[in-house]
Amino acid sequence: MSVIQAYVRTTAPRGRDTERVGPFLATFARDTGHPMLNYAIPDDDAVPSAAEIVRLTAAYRRRGLLPRLEFFTEAAPDLEERLIDQGYAVERRIPLMTCTPADFVDRPAPAGIGLRAPSNESEARGLRAAQNVAFGESPDVSDAELAGTLAHGERAVLVEDTVTGEIVGGGVALEIENGTAEIAGIGVAATHRHRGIASAITAHLTRLGHDRGAHTVFLTPGDEGIATVYRRVGYQRAGECVHFCLG
Repeated sequence: MSVIQAYVRTTAPRGRDTERVGPFLATFARDTGHPMLNYAIPDDDAVPSAAEIVRLTAAYRRRGLLPRLEFFTEAAPDLEERLIDQGYAVERRIPLMTCTPADFVDRPAPAGIGLRAPSNESEARGLRAAQNVAFGESPDVSDAELAGTLAHGERAVLVEDTVTGEIVGGGVALEIENGTAEIAGIGVAATHRHRGIASAITAHLTRLGHDRGAHTVFLTPGDEGIATVYRRVGYQRAGECVHFCLG
């Protein structure tokens, strides 16, 4: 578990400002206050003092941000109780799932659906817009979101309805660090769900990670229901990710 926590500690700060507060690495997005892009990551086996948690809270408050943490419970098993003592509450608990090359099960795209990397800025914008809508957000794509999608290059995949040419979903594979990689942002438009497309995206990105040298690819599904999709590709539950916040 510490390997995956170290992966997040390495990759999450990229493109963000950071501040070290006791046993926490606090990260701050430069262009958005979105809670999912502003959170702290604890050191392994973190046992912070009350004063250190107060300082962490203040680091977010003075930036006008919601104080939040995201971490794998097994990597810091004594942290939850200390956060709760300081008024933090569990936002959600989600599974951590991993897939090795030996576990991988390929899932091809259904008829009429194509998976490929975006070939230009317009397609990259369409990919991000489709992801936003799939997650219940605005289809508008900020310059920062577009830049992030373009930065993924061939590690991004868009889902194209080959009949209409419409971009109806996508996902990304993140960087490989020490043989570990994360896939994220897997979303499909409501009009195209329940056809096996999400499984096909997951398989495509997982295979990409394995082919590029990752011995472990992981993801954190939003809930147990969507975890069923990932199990079809060979993902197995390996732990739990917990999100804490202080309202």
